[in-house]
Amino acid sequence: MTFQELIGKRYSVRAYKPDPVPDDVLQSLLEAARLAPTAANRQPFRVIVIHTPDRQLDLRRIYRREWFAQAPLVICICSVASEGWVRKVDGKSYNDVDAAIAMDHLILAATEAGLGTCWVAAFDPAAAREVLGLPSGVDPVAFTPLGYPADAPGARERKGKAELVHYERW
Repeated sequence: MTFQELIGKRYSVRAYKPDPVPDDVLQSLLEAARLAPTAANRQPFRVIVIHTPDRQLDLRRIYRREWFAQAPLVICICSVASEGWVRKVDGKSYNDVDAAIAMDHLILAATEAGLGTCWVAAFDPAAAREVLGLPSGVDPVAFTPLGYPADAPGARERKGKAELVHYERW
């Protein structure tokens, strides 16, 4: 499959089969996240792998949709504030950007492996901190269920390139 086919195939999965994700496949996805480019190669992110059996109530505290904990795994990407690169001229931290790139690498690798994901940002950060035992200075950035899809992609609307792309100036 070409990269263009891969990114066209990815969709937000909201129904999952209970089939387990083989550990070698999971390790391959985690390696994809590890290899993601980050500002100044600081890698200021951590990945938390959550096995959903016996964690349903905890996971529903983080995000209330039933399908969120339906997959056999949920992945959380966190940023580590003290490890990130900060642009000197204006103090902009790239921690969340770096974490997002790592999550995207993992999600695309999952798609290639036939697994489904759904980027979740509308979670309760206080509940996530408590449930995952996150120390100070470590922030949850995004979650995704990870498992085999039990649904099919629906129609997706995307803005046209003419609306999104500018050349030379705005």
